[in-house]
Amino acid sequence: MASADRLSDIASCADLSSVPAVRKLNDHAFVDMLRMAVPFEYVTIGGLDLKGYELGSSQSIDTNMPPLYMETYFAEKMSPQDPLIALGKTRKTAYTEEEAFDLISPPQRLLYLGRAHGIRNRILFPLSRKDAVYGAVCFTSTRPFTQGEFEFLSLMAEPLHAAVTKPIMDRFAASQLRLTKGELLCLKMASRGLTSEEIAVASDYALETINSYLKSAVRKLGASNRVEAVAEAIGKRLID
Repeated sequence: MASADRLSDIASCADLSSVPAVRKLNDHAFVDMLRMAVPFEYVTIGGLDLKGYELGSSQSIDTNMPPLYMETYFAEKMSPQDPLIALGKTRKTAYTEEEAFDLISPPQRLLYLGRAHGIRNRILFPLSRKDAVYGAVCFTSTRPFTQGEFEFLSLMAEPLHAAVTKPIMDRFAASQLRLTKGELLCLKMASRGLTSEEIAVASDYALETINSYLKSAVRKLGASNRVEAVAEAIGKRLID
């Protein structure tokens, strides 16, 4: 679970734009358990499954990397120049820093920052849905990861991302998409297999209202139909 201070900070924000873009990741149980299995040094969880907050936008980052490294990295706008991030926007399979640097030449300043702060052997696991990369998890280690460690972290990347970003998604995802209470309720009931008529019986809404709510939810979620909208809402953890 996330630290109490971090949850309190998120809860005190009026909207998603008020949440600090870069957040210090401390005392997270999931991270601690992973480190017992694989001795990594630093971890960074980037991006949200929301428009404008995807990987590479630098709008949502949880990390335990050295604060001075992160401050310098963003102050000097290293993210767009970082081959590890640039490749992650389109590649959906995990890769190492070395592989990224072979494809895209890194700036010397980035290499210097890594050496100065002991940021070594980065490995990035992109996360995608509907053929679009929305986030990623990056681990570093004092030595290269073994194949077994690589495969294990690949399995853990998505649940780790979900666990760390859950407080933000729970707090702001629905409002960011401008979904109303009625739309969310109808989506939740539809996810259980109820038809519009059955939702009308189970709720206080008229049939016409329910159909209107579901139609607007489909549009707001960028879906093609009700089934796809339900899948989107579940994927974004708006309903369970």
